[in-house]
Amino acid sequence: MGLSAPAGKRSRSTQPRSVDPLEAETRPGLPARQVAARLLSAVLASRTSLDALTDRQNGHPDFRRLDPRDQALVKAILATALKRHGTLDAILAERIDKPLPGNAGLLRNILHVGMAQILFLDVPDSAAVDLAVTHANLDPRTRRFAALVNAVLRRVSRERDACLAASRPRLIDMPDWMVERLLPHYGRERLERMAQAHLNAAPLDLSAREDPEGWADRLGARLLPTGTLRLRPGTAGTVAALPGFEDGAWWVQDAAARLPARLFGPVEGLAIADLCAAPGGKTAQLAAAGAHVTAVELSPNRMRRLQENLDRLKLPVTTLSGDLRRLSFAAPFDGVLLDAPCSSTGTIRRHPDVPYVKSAEEVDKLAAVQADLLAHAAGLVRSGGRLVFSNCSIDPAEGEGVVDAFLAAHDDFQREPVRSDEVPGLEEAIAQNGDLRTTPDMLPDADAGLAGLDGFYAARLIKRGNAREG
Repeated sequence: MGLSAPAGKRSRSTQPRSVDPLEAETRPGLPARQVAARLLSAVLASRTSLDALTDRQNGHPDFRRLDPRDQALVKAILATALKRHGTLDAILAERIDKPLPGNAGLLRNILHVGMAQILFLDVPDSAAVDLAVTHANLDPRTRRFAALVNAVLRRVSRERDACLAASRPRLIDMPDWMVERLLPHYGRERLERMAQAHLNAAPLDLSAREDPEGWADRLGARLLPTGTLRLRPGTAGTVAALPGFEDGAWWVQDAAARLPARLFGPVEGLAIADLCAAPGGKTAQLAAAGAHVTAVELSPNRMRRLQENLDRLKLPVTTLSGDLRRLSFAAPFDGVLLDAPCSSTGTIRRHPDVPYVKSAEEVDKLAAVQADLLAHAAGLVRSGGRLVFSNCSIDPAEGEGVVDAFLAAHDDFQREPVRSDEVPGLEEAIAQNGDLRTTPDMLPDADAGLAGLDGFYAARLIKRGNAREG
């Protein structure tokens, strides 16, 4: 039997006690829940980036005012509520008699914040319920629904097992627009595996400048076949305190993000342009391998971050700020890497807001931008040189579609298929046409905390001409 917002006289058993606003504002944990609901609204209603909202220096003022412990709680609540958004909506719909009003966004988010804590986080049920009811009582938009909040969350607490059974892997937690675009390409079984992988926390991956085996031992990391050092999730908050950080011995880089630069093969002594280079993982990878790298970045803020990373790593790299379509270069390059701006749908494990701040229309607009950038990048490649196009999208419109259209219009380029020995352990990521396509369900592991990788696409193209120099 569902529940409705009470009308008229309420029964004593479901009537929340009145709340003194001054007393409530001093209650431990309440501000964190209020901020979580507010930021959840900003993501879902205003399509604001979660990273921008929760940046400790430039994020939302309410978030910045919280102490570090409450900030961590807010991040955990938001990650869970966004990854399980469809599940939480379904659980809520089954436990109320009629849908919430169309303008009840805050009420829905208060309920989602409470349910996320009860079902998926290590928070006492009583605290999650009590603080949600207090929050509802304090806001005039939700005060009349406080009893409903109390009743729904108590029922979810009592029926936890049934609720969790309803959250088994399926496409309910992937927005309709993504399912419609991806289902024809991947099929239901594969897409469900990807949706399940999105629910996991992303492990922390590092690339060592040298001696990866030694650094794996020192950091207690797993060394993947592609050379990535994999630590458990949760280490990210202490990255700067890990051995080797200050010395520039390694940098943070997802295992999938490491693959595009590998497609150039040996690069020592070669001139390589890394376009759209920030934050600099691929730049560092190429420079550490001996390439003469020119890193190009349009955004001033991202260029500052890139330069900070290169300074820490003490790697010699030429940097250029500006739009690659407007810049002049002295000579063509032996290799050009274009890791193009994209929808980032391959990074949902670490950026669970992506499905809600992006849309099908934006994906198509980004694909058009990528096509334009790729055409300009091609003009920077010398005869016989290589052009690697990549991005962290799992939408084929931003991968295969862009490259197929490019090759149809540029008969001076051809695909150079990726070989299995270039991506050890990820041979399944090589498509029939020789392109590379990783998805979050790859690299499975019995320990979910060490499984998966970002969704990435990469194609290696070679400019027809003389044999490769150097």
